[in-house]
Amino acid sequence: MTVSTSSKASIFPTGRKFDFTAIGRLCIDLNANEINRPMEQTTTFTKYVGGSPANIAIGMSRLGRSIAFIGKIADDQMGRFIRDYLHSNGIDDGNVVTDRTGAVTGLAFTEIKSPSECSILMYRDNVADLKLSPLEVKEELIAASQALLISGTALAASPSREAVFVALDYARKHGTTVIFDIDYRPYTWVSSEETAIYYNLAAEKSNIIIGTREEFDAMEKFEQNPERSDRYTASKWFSHAAKLVIIKHGKEGSIAYTEDGQEHRAKSYPAKVVKTFGAGDSYAAGFIHGLMSGWSVVKSMAFGSAAASIVISSHSCSDAMPTADQVEHYMERCERGEITAN
Repeated sequence: MTVSTSSKASIFPTGRKFDFTAIGRLCIDLNANEINRPMEQTTTFTKYVGGSPANIAIGMSRLGRSIAFIGKIADDQMGRFIRDYLHSNGIDDGNVVTDRTGAVTGLAFTEIKSPSECSILMYRDNVADLKLSPLEVKEELIAASQALLISGTALAASPSREAVFVALDYARKHGTTVIFDIDYRPYTWVSSEETAIYYNLAAEKSNIIIGTREEFDAMEKFEQNPERSDRYTASKWFSHAAKLVIIKHGKEGSIAYTEDGQEHRAKSYPAKVVKTFGAGDSYAAGFIHGLMSGWSVVKSMAFGSAAASIVISSHSCSDAMPTADQVEHYMERCERGEITAN
């Protein structure tokens, strides 16, 4: 398994039913309709399907990929809304289990005080997505997938944590490429030490690792990296299973490191920013789609960056995930100078 930096990427197995399967959080986003106001003054919200792995799966489906999901939803109206949304986006939900214990759907209320000042108020007590058990993960689905995406939030509590590690073992057994989206939400964890330990255990089994500089900092609780060196951070994982490490720096762009020691950068694209959340999920979907299409790392990064700019220019995350044609058109408009940053 290698990664080409300039031509075809060969990091994914071929001949699988599904291009991509995600495991983890399925929840509801309630995005503020009254933007440029604090939460205290916001009275109406619009409902969307949310959760980082859900958003990435939806983004990949919109890009024409064959997608499946492994997760757990509540036996309530919100859970049924999520399942219907997966169906409408062509995502296989055969391994999306309905909880029967009385767990609820996680909610995320978003505050949009300004394009650069956004926050999320999460309700995560007794949520169904963290009730997924190891015995509910279907090995045959992971064996039938080119890639398995795991996200950090699913590692925050049992039994979801153990379900993810079982899924990782199935992926390694069947040669399925593992993508780790760090997705660090500090309020879901007991301590920073617990976070670092379980993130490191998951990263050791992952082939592609994607996160912000701050998320990698959370993983380095027991590391000596006072300069916060990206190269130091990336190099550690190449002695394990990693072939590609992507470290994101917001509007400054992202840096990809490959196991051959090369460093790759791609420009970011301007956007009429409405809110900041959703950028990482759309970037991941676009980037992974590019790699699966056989593009170079840099071209895949650029495509992901353009997809992210589209989503942060919209009120929603999942609903705003673009098609491939929309991303390409956006990139062309940026090149012609028709889109500038606000």
